[in-house]
Amino acid sequence: MLSYAIVPASAERVQLGEAVVKSLRIIVRRLGGPEVLETLVEEAPEPGRGEARVRVLAAGVSFAEMLMREGIHPEKTTLPFTPGWDIVGVVDKAGDGTSQTAIGQMVAALPIHGGYAQYICLPEGELIPVPSGLDPAEAVSLVLNYVTAYQMMHRVAHVSPGQRALIHGATGGVGTALLQLGRLVGLEMYGTASLATHQIVSDLGAVPIDYQKTDFVEEIHRLTGEGVDFVFDGVGETNVWRSFQALKPNGRVIAYGFTSFLHKGQLAGGLRYRLRGILRPAWYALRAFLLPGRRRILPYSIQYLKRRRPAWFREDLSALLGLLRDKKIKPVVAERIPLSEARRAHELLGQGSVRGKLVLICNSPASLNGSEQQAVARL
Repeated sequence: MLSYAIVPASAERVQLGEAVVKSLRIIVRRLGGPEVLETLVEEAPEPGRGEARVRVLAAGVSFAEMLMREGIHPEKTTLPFTPGWDIVGVVDKAGDGTSQTAIGQMVAALPIHGGYAQYICLPEGELIPVPSGLDPAEAVSLVLNYVTAYQMMHRVAHVSPGQRALIHGATGGVGTALLQLGRLVGLEMYGTASLATHQIVSDLGAVPIDYQKTDFVEEIHRLTGEGVDFVFDGVGETNVWRSFQALKPNGRVIAYGFTSFLHKGQLAGGLRYRLRGILRPAWYALRAFLLPGRRRILPYSIQYLKRRRPAWFREDLSALLGLLRDKKIKPVVAERIPLSEARRAHELLGQGSVRGKLVLICNSPASLNGSEQQAVARL
């Protein structure tokens, strides 16, 4: 059960007779494990000039938020903060200088901070329209996971039909996205996964490899003869170099994550270990550049590319929403969890066995427990 605090409504707004919109938000005041996630009940934020207020329907849960909660993600985080990289919701209020016509529109965004809330205010330019009729939980799966997969394939790797790809963590949020998008392209795919999840990998069009009992480098060379064109590696640390060894000449490892930090449900090691886990892939990339065979290790960061090429993010997410509307992709939603149970969501993700995308449901009767409903009523 999360602890919660009540922030009273503004006296000025009450005196003016304005309707007070009540809201729940998750806040991190100190760094640490899932226990540092607190629930705050407060007056909903008001949009500033150029902003729109979004009533959040669904917020994604990601490994990046676990790293930020612990204070070890490369993205700068200042305490206190509200986690939440990816959201889908409905515009319910527009600030000065914004289009009132957007009110009522379902939208998606990648705020990086602030998504674990019933309301969030964002610059209007950050909001991307979501076609009507889509499931918010499926739509929010696209914002971080599928855009990551799409951009790694098409903006970084430039994949082509018939090429071979190895996908680590094939049943996770990004892994299942890579498999679905790779099948659309016509890739020959291999996916590392535990034996219990091999049927999921097969159903999504890839050859499963049991990473727990099989050396994936040896297995790839046994299955392909010369190796693969691409490896999508969200594990990090020493796994990046082993992925490099699975490449054919001119192949590429796309390194994008650090799930190697997880050990028995906890983020492993001290600061030195974690710094090593972040810096070692950079050393591997340099080492690969110096070796013959023109094989390379390339980093990918969704937030870096979004800031550098914002038009790409809008274009790519819009294309993915179109694929979802046309039923060409089907996100795997692992579980829909009430916002008030964000701590449980982090605990589940930390166990390393989530299949697909965990989603927080932020605006529904289930998003508040009994104590929090009473707290909101007293606001």
